[in-house]
This record gives sequence, structure tokens and C-alpha cells, in this order.
Amino acid sequence: MKPSLLALSLALALGVVPVAFAQTAAHPDTSDITSSSASDGADDGAIGGKSGKIKQLSAIDVSAALDQSRNSLSPDTGSSQYVIDQKAIQQLPLGDSTPLNQVILQAPGVVQDSYGGVHVRGDHANLQYRINGVIIPESISGFGQTLDARTIQSVKLLDGALPAQYGLRTAAVVDIDTKSGHDLGNGGSVGITGGSFGTLNPNASLWGSSDRWSWFVTANYLENDVGIENPTPSRTPIHDHTNQVKGFGDISYLIDDNTRVSFMFGATNNRFEIPNNPNQQPQFGYLDQTEFNSADLNERQKEQTRFGVLSLQGKWGQTDYQVSLGQRYSTVNFLPDEIGDLMFNGVASAINRSNRASTLQADFATPLGDAHTLRYGIYGEFERGNISNNSLVFPANPDGSQASTTPIGIYDATNLLARTWSAYLQDEWSIGDKWTVNYGVRGDRYELFRTESQLSPRLGVVYQATDSTTIHAGYSRYFTPPATEVIDDSNIARFNGTTNELPSGGNNLPLSERSDYFDVGVQQQFGSILTLGLDAYYRKVSRLQDEGQFGAALIYSNFNYAQGRIRGAEFTLNYDNGPVSAYFNLAYSRAMGKRVMTGQYNFAPDELAYIENNWIHLDHDQKLSSSGGITYSFTEATRVGADYIFGSGLRKEAPGVPNGASLPYYFQLNLNVAHDFNVGSLGKVKTQLALINALDRTYELRDGTGVGVGAPQFGPRRGVYLTLQKDFSF
Repeated sequence: MKPSLLALSLALALGVVPVAFAQTAAHPDTSDITSSSASDGADDGAIGGKSGKIKQLSAIDVSAALDQSRNSLSPDTGSSQYVIDQKAIQQLPLGDSTPLNQVILQAPGVVQDSYGGVHVRGDHANLQYRINGVIIPESISGFGQTLDARTIQSVKLLDGALPAQYGLRTAAVVDIDTKSGHDLGNGGSVGITGGSFGTLNPNASLWGSSDRWSWFVTANYLENDVGIENPTPSRTPIHDHTNQVKGFGDISYLIDDNTRVSFMFGATNNRFEIPNNPNQQPQFGYLDQTEFNSADLNERQKEQTRFGVLSLQGKWGQTDYQVSLGQRYSTVNFLPDEIGDLMFNGVASAINRSNRASTLQADFATPLGDAHTLRYGIYGEFERGNISNNSLVFPANPDGSQASTTPIGIYDATNLLARTWSAYLQDEWSIGDKWTVNYGVRGDRYELFRTESQLSPRLGVVYQATDSTTIHAGYSRYFTPPATEVIDDSNIARFNGTTNELPSGGNNLPLSERSDYFDVGVQQQFGSILTLGLDAYYRKVSRLQDEGQFGAALIYSNFNYAQGRIRGAEFTLNYDNGPVSAYFNLAYSRAMGKRVMTGQYNFAPDELAYIENNWIHLDHDQKLSSSGGITYSFTEATRVGADYIFGSGLRKEAPGVPNGASLPYYFQLNLNVAHDFNVGSLGKVKTQLALINALDRTYELRDGTGVGVGAPQFGPRRGVYLTLQKDFSF
């Protein structure tokens, strides 16, 4: 029997990386979506000359059919994927309260960094976020902290040699399917998570459907005293309070049995205190003041993101389609401690960045006979960015020493206008019972300081060697424009002769990255309980993009290495047998760059000289990383679990060699127990107790050295958290 494309894709997913932490596939089985609802008894006419009644699909059936239609727009042949469903998220120690970046961190090849950042397969950021098939441009502060895990029905991490549909942000695609009122019925949920470090996280969700309408909305508030990684190993950070508000909604209407219109929206408002590192010595004097306690600094940062997307999706004849118009607005404001920052850094800058991205996306899939599926589409993005730096600095002597203790003001502002256009065409070809080939091409054009473009071929192959063995391979040519939202086009000459004069005069503007990506993998299933997978990749890069924190603000600026080479391998294990489910991931990575060709002003002359002629490790390179977990369910109401993350350490400075050494390895073990209680008239109340970093191992993510590393950061200390959640229906 010829395996379907869906079966091949799922087999690939299971083999390359475990799916949904040993759960089932990301999307539910929709083989019965055309089953009819009860007839209303009306005579609907005659068919084929005989009197009869047309069976009407229910709104739930139509919605499921349209979900399947939307899913068919996105191929994954030749790429690697890892799927985490809602059940797997709930089994994490913090359950639905888990930040999205921590959910993704359970996938192989994903490395944690400070400020909630993650790196996939040796890349810095460069993640594309899709919600229900629609691209949402990343925010300035990192979109991973904008979404709430409570919105997720399933999330799939796609990386490797991606099909032609995926471009621009190519380290990985975070593909999210959200919950739907048609699937959940009418009801909602309220709950709260609280615990160590002053953590308070109430949440509320509401979902439902009425005839052809469906809705899902959720919101939560978070406050704690560990908003940003502590720059010291102490249990009590100084000046590290955060308040965060997140909201998301998805409202849809079924126009007819083949057409759906939906409006998706979200908003985030986050405020952070920048934690202090005590016992630091001032480097500059301010008027008559020579002493300042670094524990009393009062730096703060505000981040806001909001987005909205209107989509028309459905089926036109044999063609599946989705057309979307969207907009994302993001802003970051850094407020310095004017006196303190001047005395410690010689500059105090109030930094404001905003970026508004308007998007058009259209995707189509048309079957051509039994063996071919043609997919094609376009994407357009119009970005307007505003950057302003209002700085106080001291005059400086030619040797760089402070010439006066009276500060002067310098204002610098830039407006950016970027346009991106993309189009792709690809064919998925089923050859007999064993082979599936996806080949295609995409074109990208990016306009900002200059116009850059590229035509990129893609090829992916899946070979179903046996019923239990799947092999995949792929090649992709990538074109990655610089992230417009983090471009810093400052006029550095304005700071000449001040204590903020930059070490190098080079200010070449960022360039688009171009790379060749090769990926091959194999998976082997042993019955229905055990799956092993092995995947290897290599990427040859020109104009390698990287980002760094060059200053006190938690804002990144990008630059390019002339050359890059990245390679790695990933091993995965997935076990699911009765009450026990477990997963294990181990990844090796090596990411190197040579010759800084843009943004040189952020580097000291000796650094530039060394990198000009020598390959160096990228600052986010980590040789080994691993994650894993196990869950045991005593009953449907009671379970215990554990998971961990391990890393061999990010890079740090070595004598005379930028990023020449690595920090010590780290290991973080998390434990949890969950039980559903029946509480009188309240009914079932879900509880979950989590112990984060159970061994209380103190580990350093960053030590403040290395290319583009602004300050030391430590991982979380041991914390205890309790979640209470009550679902209701009406």
C-alpha cells in the first residue's frame, strides 16, 4: 500500500527528533472530517435524477476540514522537525506557564542564552515565527517572549534544509497551531501560578463557538523579582523586578463550507528593572562626585509588542489557499541611571527603538494528478523603523582620559525604511511507494541601504526504506536579510572626542547573509514504543550575520563576518510505553566566523586584527547540548515527571583570542508532580508542583567577556512553584 505524504512526514518527524515528547503527531487524525451531522429533515433537492437529501457538514467538521486544508500548504520534505503538543507542554514542570523559549529549549540543537534568547544549530536568533501558517515578524526584544504557551495546540520546530516556502529567517521555523473554539467547545479556564522570588502569574482564557463563529482568547499577568538573569550567583538579585502582561485572541467565521475568515491578534507589555552588580568601582567623576554604589543603579527597560492578522483561507476547486494581511508594532525604551551610568561607563543613553512591519502573505497548493502537488506563493513586508539615542557623555582628551566632569548632551536619530519581496514555486513528487521528492526555487529581494536579491534552489528527498526506517536528505540555498529591527545606524562620529568615542571607526552597514545548507538524517522505529534518530548538517556561509549587546541596554545590534562555517549532529531517542514516556536529545555543534566586515566600530582594534586573519568561535557556539525528560502517570489524575537541560558552556574571552575559551558546563534538573482534585461544587481542580533547578547548581551563562557580551549572567537558582487551574464549560 502506498504510504501517504502525511505518513511519510510523520515518520520523518519521529525519526529525526521525537514527536511531542513521545506523544502522538501534532495534528489530530482528521480522516472522519467529512462525516455528516444529523439531518434537519428538509428536502434539499434531487441528485442524479433521484430524490434525496444532501448531508450537511457541522461547523466543527468544516473547521477541521479547513484546518487540514491549511496544513497541506506547508511541506516539510527533506527538513528536520520536532513537534511538541499541548499534552507535552502540560507535562513540563511549569505546564502552561512555561515561557515559549523554554518550551523550544526541549528540542535538539537548541541552546539557551541570556535574556530568554535561544540559538538553533549555531545561529544567533534568525528564527521565523508562524502562527496558523502566517508569518509574524519578530519583535525587537525577541518574539519568543511575546506568545503565551496557553495559546498553543501544538508547536513544530522545523530546521535543516527547508523547502522553498520558508525563507528570510532560516535558522528554524517555529510553526504554531493555536487552540480553537470549534475544537474545545464552550468554556474557559482560570488559574494562578505562584512561588519563589515573588512570582505571581494569574491567567484566564475563554473559548467557544456559535454556529459558524469560533473564538479563543487568553491573557495573563506575571510579576517576579528575577525578570532578567542575575549578574551574580546570589539567590537574591538586586533591582530585578519585572511586570509583564500578555494577551492573544483568534476569532474566525465560516463563510461557507470551503471558506473561512479569521482575525488573530496579540499584545505584550513588559517592564524590567536591570539587575545590579554590587562592588563595582566608578571609572569617571561626575561634577564633584567620585563615589557611587553600583548596587543603587536604577536602569530600566520597557518593551511592547502588538500584532494583528486578517486571513482568508479555504479551498477553491482543488486548490488550497490562505491569504493574509498583517501588521506588527514593536518598541523598546531603555532608561538609564544618568549619574550612575556616566560614572561607570562614561555615557548614559536613553535609547528608543520602534519598528512597524506591515505584511502580505499568500500561499497556494494545487494537486496535479496523484503524484504531484504544486505549491506557490508570495510574501511582502514593509518596515518602518525609528531609532533615537539621547546621550550624556564627558569631554575626553586625545588619550581617551576624562577632560571634564561636566557632561554634555548628544542626540542621534535615524529613520529606516525597508522593503522585502519574496516568491516561491515548488513541486512535491511522490515516486512509487518509497520516494518523495520536493524541489523548487524561491526569489527574495530586500531594499534598505542598498538592494540585495537572490534566487535560491531547494531540494528535499525522503526515502521510506522499510516500514520502520526512513531516510531524508536536503539542500537549500539561503538568503537572510539583516534584522531591520536591530540595525543600529548611529552617527558614530558625533562621539569623537568624548568618553563614548568608539574603539574603531569602521561603520559599514549590515549585509544580507548567503549560505549553502546540507542536511541528512535517518530514523529507526522499534515497534511502537521506541524511535531512534540521527541527523547531521553543514552550512557554508558568506556574510555571516551575528548580533551582540554592545552597551548597557538589553538591545542587540547586528554585524557580519565575511565567512562562516557551521556543522553539527543530533541524536534523539523517543520512548512511549504505557504509563511511561521519555525523550532524550544530544547535539554537537561547531560555529566559526572570520573577518568582521560590518559594524566594526563595536570592536577593539586588536580584536579586529585577530579576527581578520583567524577563524574564531561565535560567541553563542556551544560544543555539546542535551535535553531530556521522563513522565510516569499513575492514573489519569496523577503523574510525576522530571526533565533536564545540559550544556558544555558558551564562549568567553581567552588571552589574546576573542571567544577563545568556553565557560564551564552546566546541568539543570527540574522535577514536578501533578494531581487533579475533586473539590466539592467546584469539581475538578488541576494542581501542579514544580521544583526548578532542584539541585540548586549555580552556573554561569555568560561571564561578561566575549564578542558582543555586555555583562555576566547566571542561570536560575532553585525555586518552588505551585499552579492551580480550573477549567469550566457552559
